[in-house]
Amino acid sequence: MVDVDGQLAAVERGLATSGTGEDALRTQRLVQEYRADLADVWEAVTVADRVRRWFLPLSGDLRLGGSYQLEGNAGGQILECEPPDGASARFRVTWAYGGGPDSWLTVRLTSLDESRTRLELVHEARVADIPADMWEQFGPAATGIGWDSILLGLALYAHGARDGVSPEEAAAWMASEEGRRFARGSASAWADAHVADGADPAVAAQAAEATAALYTQPPAD
Repeated sequence: MVDVDGQLAAVERGLATSGTGEDALRTQRLVQEYRADLADVWEAVTVADRVRRWFLPLSGDLRLGGSYQLEGNAGGQILECEPPDGASARFRVTWAYGGGPDSWLTVRLTSLDESRTRLELVHEARVADIPADMWEQFGPAATGIGWDSILLGLALYAHGARDGVSPEEAAAWMASEEGRRFARGSASAWADAHVADGADPAVAAQAAEATAALYTQPPAD
C-alpha cells in the first residue's frame, strides 16, 4: 500500500514561465527530501543498474558529453555532471521523448545531514514546442503527473530498501483506485501551481480535470 496523501504532500511543486517569443521557457520544479545519504541517492539516480530497479532500464554512454536512453521513454545528451563533492551534486541532460523536441532536465542533490538528502528536479521546455491549445486543455499536469510518479518510485525504492515495481506493475498500480487517487491528487496540486503562475483558476481546474481523466480512465478491453 502506498501512502498517497503523504507522498503528494512531501513534494514541493512550482511552475514558472520566462522569456519571450521563441526564447520563452516553461519550467516545472519539484523538490522532495529522501531518507538516504547523498552518495546513495546520487547512485540511485545515475547508475544504470540502480535506475532500472526503481524506474526503467537505462543505457548509453553515461558520462559527460555522452548520451543516454531510458527504455520506452526519454533519451538525450549529458550536458553537465557534478558528482558528490561535499554537500551537493548535480547533473543536467537534454530530455526528448519519442523523437520530439529537446527539453532540459536538471537534478540537484543537497545533503541535509548524514541520513537525509534533498532532491530538486527542474524541467524546462520551450513554450513554442507545446501547442497552445494542448497546453490550455491539459496544462502542467500532463507532464507533472509523470514527474510525480518518478519521485514516488524513487521514494518507494529509497525508503523501502528493495527494488521498485516493474513498469508493468507500475501501470497496473496507476489503473488501481489507489493509483487513480494519486493521479487526481497530483493533477490538483499542479492546478495550484498553474494558478500561482498566473493562470485563471477555472482554466487551471478544467485542465487538471482533463488530464486526470486521461490517467484514470479504465483500460480498454
